[in-house]
Parts: sequence; C-alpha cells; structure tokens
Amino acid sequence: MTRKVLIADDEENIVLSLEFLLRRAGFEVLVAGDGEAALRMIAEHRPDLVLLDVMMPKRNGYEVCQRLRAQPEWRDIKVIMLSAKGRDAEVTKGVSMGADLYVVKPFSSAELMRQVHALLGIVLQRNNTGAES
Repeated sequence: MTRKVLIADDEENIVLSLEFLLRRAGFEVLVAGDGEAALRMIAEHRPDLVLLDVMMPKRNGYEVCQRLRAQPEWRDIKVIMLSAKGRDAEVTKGVSMGADLYVVKPFSSAELMRQVHALLGIVLQRNNTGAES
C-alpha cells in the first residue's frame, strides 16, 4: 500500500523539492498552498503524514495542526511542522499543538526523509555501498 503525504506549504521551491523527494521515495504526494486547502485535502484524502508549514495564508500551520488533532478520526495522522522560526517558543508551541516533529528551515533533505520514514514506521534497507534505499 502506497503511503500518502500532504505537503502544506505556500513556498513553491520547497513544495517542488519535497514533492520530487517524496515521489522518488515511492510516496503518493498531495499539495495544498494554504491552511484551508490543507484541511480540505486532509478530509478528502486522509494522508498518512502532513508536512505542514507554519506560515501559510488563510490558516497558519498551528491552526491546521490544532484542528487536525481535534478530530478523533485524524489523530493518528503524523505531522511534521516546517518553519523558518526556530526559537524555543515556536518549537514548543508546535509540539504542544500536536506536531510529532518540528523541523527548522533550512533543513537537510536527507535527514527530513529519514524522519518521514521513521514516523511512518518504514524501515530503510542499506544497499551494498552502505547507502539507504
């Protein structure tokens, strides 16, 4: 079964890069450019994980995460918040709203992908060169 990941971010460059990485790793990828669209996509497609930008139009990532966690049928959806705001207060707020992980931009794509796999319980295999596949 293919896992679904929703990218909720209004920065086109980040969306394109994440979409490429996730598709290459075998995920079905959905994209929302604002908080309201993200909530609609969650309701319609029930992704396994949401990569959620904090600063988005219409509803910010904190509001989306709070609404997501308020719905019993969505509580098992994993949430990784992405933000350029990396102060302790923002990280604490994101985690207290229900994010499983808070990642500060800029981030390592390889590390983010390892965290996505870990949250979804996907074990990566090492090939003969020691690289993950």
